[in-house]
Amino acid sequence: MKVLYVAELVGKCGVYTFRKVINELKNRKPFDFLIVCADGATGGSGLGRTHASYIHKLGAQVITLGECCFYKKDLTENIEKVPYVLRPENLNVEAPGIGAKIFKAGNDRIAVTTLIGQNGFGRLHANNPFTMLVPLLERLGKQTQYIIVDFHAQASAEKKTFFFAADGLCSAVIGSHTRVQTADETILPGGTACISDAGRTGSRQSVGGCDIDSRIREYLTGIPDWTRDAWDEPEMQGVFLELGKDGKAVSIERIRVNINCVDRKEADELSNEHAVHGSICS
Repeated sequence: MKVLYVAELVGKCGVYTFRKVINELKNRKPFDFLIVCADGATGGSGLGRTHASYIHKLGAQVITLGECCFYKKDLTENIEKVPYVLRPENLNVEAPGIGAKIFKAGNDRIAVTTLIGQNGFGRLHANNPFTMLVPLLERLGKQTQYIIVDFHAQASAEKKTFFFAADGLCSAVIGSHTRVQTADETILPGGTACISDAGRTGSRQSVGGCDIDSRIREYLTGIPDWTRDAWDEPEMQGVFLELGKDGKAVSIERIRVNINCVDRKEADELSNEHAVHGSICS
């Protein structure tokens, strides 16, 4: 089983970059299953329903979300109708949507789940991911040997500890949220591949994919502004996984694909047609 995980799409540039790169990358490195993290795809924070549908049409078989999962009202109200979108599994049972699912991948099946860490997320209160980790992976393991976990967390220490707790229980744990690709990809002794953060898809010359000046102003004024996109040096980042028949990882490879030239007219048309910002939930 070959799996491509596309790191977090950030803003219009992230969606544009994913669209421009994915077919070329598939020809270069064929994969059986495509996972896309899209926690910042719409307006830099959250995912709108229209963007979710569009990313799915571009080939994403599952879309994972993190702490911004309910930032866009149009998706929140309809998340039950988009079964390819996963919000964190370790939310309270009253939360809409699902956080783990079995998908078809050719003649095989693959399980994907997303969990959120406990450090640094003040607006989304989640249950302890360590408490539910073993029963969750044991349940999924009864249906398939291929299990991918997206661990959306901020603290590297929490991520590293989580990797060792999951070792041997799943195929891979891919860290997300910081939007900075780390160089610590490895396969643990139990056969689980991991990386602290797969990075981001969008502008490389930016602050987490967002406009540099707006980020500086936020630190000076305390007023958040996620509406300004960054477009310098678009790049798709992520990881490419190869899994053995036993579900254990054979290899994990960091992916970085640049776009040399941005067609801004095409990008603007794409944005006007597919961007649905919704409202940020307080």
